[in-house]
Amino acid sequence: MTGLRWWWTCGLLLISCSWATSAEWRVGVARQDITPVGPIWMAGYASRDHPCEGVLHPLWAKALAVEDSQGHRAVIVTTDLIGLVREVSEPVCARVEKSTGISRQSVLLSCSHTHCGPVVRKCAEVAYGLDARQSEIIAEYGRHLEDRLVAVIEAACRAMQPATLAYGEGTATFAINRRVRRDGGYGFGANPKGPVDHVVPVLAARAEDGQLLAVLFGYACHNTTTAIYELNGDYAGFAQLALEQSHPGTTALFMIGCGADANPNPRGQVTHAQEYGKALSEAVDSALAQAMQPIRGPLTTALARVELPFVDPPSREELVARREKGDVYQQRLTQLLLDRFDEDGGLARSYPCPVQVMRFGRDLSLVGLSGETVVDYALRLRKEFPTERLWVAGYCNEVFAYVPSERVLKEGGYEAGDSMVYFGFHGPFLPGLEDRIVDQVKQLSAAMSACEGATADLQPLSP
Repeated sequence: MTGLRWWWTCGLLLISCSWATSAEWRVGVARQDITPVGPIWMAGYASRDHPCEGVLHPLWAKALAVEDSQGHRAVIVTTDLIGLVREVSEPVCARVEKSTGISRQSVLLSCSHTHCGPVVRKCAEVAYGLDARQSEIIAEYGRHLEDRLVAVIEAACRAMQPATLAYGEGTATFAINRRVRRDGGYGFGANPKGPVDHVVPVLAARAEDGQLLAVLFGYACHNTTTAIYELNGDYAGFAQLALEQSHPGTTALFMIGCGADANPNPRGQVTHAQEYGKALSEAVDSALAQAMQPIRGPLTTALARVELPFVDPPSREELVARREKGDVYQQRLTQLLLDRFDEDGGLARSYPCPVQVMRFGRDLSLVGLSGETVVDYALRLRKEFPTERLWVAGYCNEVFAYVPSERVLKEGGYEAGDSMVYFGFHGPFLPGLEDRIVDQVKQLSAAMSACEGATADLQPLSP
């Protein structure tokens, strides 16, 4: 490599670095109610057959803005939603950069993946049988959501005050691997021998007087405790409520980990979600009660896209031949692919998956992976960075599909490729995607280390 001539798989890299000479921070916190008004189709389960019937508790977008001593800012946004997509995330970040000056690589948008929230337009829409009226309601909610996301980030930036940051970890044990071998393949169930991540990462922001301003926490488990027709944040929503009740004046923000192949166990009742929320809040409180690791600067951020190739797409003739075949979801997918074929002249051969890293000095690195990421990514990245304190989050920025590891892709099943029909893609990813993603994290981390001691905005030169 010569000079600043970088060659990334995705052809796009944005890095912002600044060196802080002290451990002092400025922090801003804000929230916006994003609960839909009136009946709306609910996300997460294709079997639902009518819109929501009420609200169990409100849904929120919350923002934690941090600024180091040199003025470099980053924002982490959490939402009680099934997922965000590129068509939402990118316009929001463009508006935020225009109004606040915070660049795209310094904004991380995450979702809790609650299965009791509204459908977000273009997020697995093949799963839902929407009529024209519901489609318009969802489109209108999407416009409202973008405005709310911009507003919550702007509000957090206006609320900046001197603060300290500290990191700790707790443990929660209600997640269980859900991939069970049966009939020569893999289906849903409870697999106590399967890999799972029970770590509860916790980042606490305190004012100068010690008041807990915000607590950002995570857990690697699907928010699939219930399938009721009342809007709510599932176990993650109840955990946030519990923490805010026990710490008045504090904003609790939940960021899901790599939990695409884990479910709460047991599940099915609202009381289960409440119990898991309590258990998770207690794990956070346990971390807060311990001696936490002070987090210092500098604050550095990086974002890149790595192309994840699909298997070869079908021809238009093949799509026409199977238009009336398969179940209703396969038929919807076929029509969607035909529409894309006619609009674009072909089908996508890969997806540009965002990978994001936020580094807080030498004390903490937050890796934001996109898509429904299985637990193997968190476990592997911790091994790849054995000397770093690493927080690996999934479902960041764009929920475009399940992202299997090589193990899961080889084993097959829902997370490996069967779910692709709901996300509107013709087939699974090709082998090699795990290394592509992990290598991208390594490249971003190396580039961030290279700019240590300087203030720079690096963009790739053409190869």
